[in-house]
Amino acid sequence: MTAIAVQAQRLLAHRRPKKSFFETLIRSLIILCVAIAVVLSSISVCDGHWLFAKGKLFGLWHFCTLGNSSTSLKCVTDLNQANVEGMNFGMVLARSVVSLAVVVAIFGLELLMVSQVCEDTNSRRKWSMGSVLIFLSFLLSSSGVLTFLILLKDHITFLGFTLTFWCEFISACLFFLNGMSGLHINNITYPWNRARKF
Repeated sequence: MTAIAVQAQRLLAHRRPKKSFFETLIRSLIILCVAIAVVLSSISVCDGHWLFAKGKLFGLWHFCTLGNSSTSLKCVTDLNQANVEGMNFGMVLARSVVSLAVVVAIFGLELLMVSQVCEDTNSRRKWSMGSVLIFLSFLLSSSGVLTFLILLKDHITFLGFTLTFWCEFISACLFFLNGMSGLHINNITYPWNRARKF
């Protein structure tokens, strides 16, 4: 009788818990928002032009100045020409961490999607790992944005920020919100202490 009870308990432990429609909807929205954040961050990093001030365009990859005509830009990859102390090294650091944030977010998004498409006993753990990676993307992305702002603190104006900068800012916010939401929904729908009892 005891052996039958132990076997039944093991079957219950490996049984995949059924999800409600509301939980499925929330997880789907989290995946959608993370995908949007990845696209926004990718566009922002690839373009890299984040700040326009006093006829100068500061970016992650290039430094541009207005030419003789007000519509033409002269861009160089030598960021030292911006005459900003630590510009070259600082931008290398900034673009490295924001690029790494995109890569980490893609892996996190993949784990989130796999956990929902191929549901098994490890799907909740995959979801948790994906959420942690998304939160790590927030830390990396915000570090890059903060580095950029510190380097160019003397040139910053609110209206000087370009659309691609705001894309990166919004994506960092989305990484934070969805990373925390992913971890929270995993805890309230299937607490880890319940799994430990089995």
